[in-house]
Amino acid sequence: MSFDGVLNALRLGIGAVLVSPEGNHYPLTARLNFFCTNNIAEYEACIMGLREAIGRNIKTLEVYGDSALVIYQIRGDWEARDSKMVKYSDLVAELIKEFEEITFNYLPREENQLADALATLASMLKANRETEITPLQISIYEVPAHCFSIEKEPDGRPWFHDILEYVKNQKYPEQ
Repeated sequence: MSFDGVLNALRLGIGAVLVSPEGNHYPLTARLNFFCTNNIAEYEACIMGLREAIGRNIKTLEVYGDSALVIYQIRGDWEARDSKMVKYSDLVAELIKEFEEITFNYLPREENQLADALATLASMLKANRETEITPLQISIYEVPAHCFSIEKEPDGRPWFHDILEYVKNQKYPEQ
């Protein structure tokens, strides 16, 4: 699982991605309709992902986040001193008990692109409570869409044959 929180001029958004051992991606995103710091948004994103993993009965989880503060506080490397951070850290500690094996790893921001994009998307959308967008599907197209919409000409040549002949040889079609 990777997670990220975004605080921008518009709103706050959080994103998390669960990735199965087979490589299937399960994106999660939410907009936060309350004021909070970026660190709280990061915790909220982590908690959203952990709760989803628990709901899916996942028992082994590797967690990645680009917030050093959140990752190191959860791992116990850094002490949470702010009362709000202590409460979030305690909540995560309770959720961790649901897993047989769980690790938390710091991930540089440039390697956390999908969770960051989901958090940014959530922060930018103008939606109300009833708005639900089914899971997004991101595809990679290797060829332009227009190639799929144009059939071969009746003479068996590609549709651009006449254009190519003109460009190469300045030759017009007979008609």
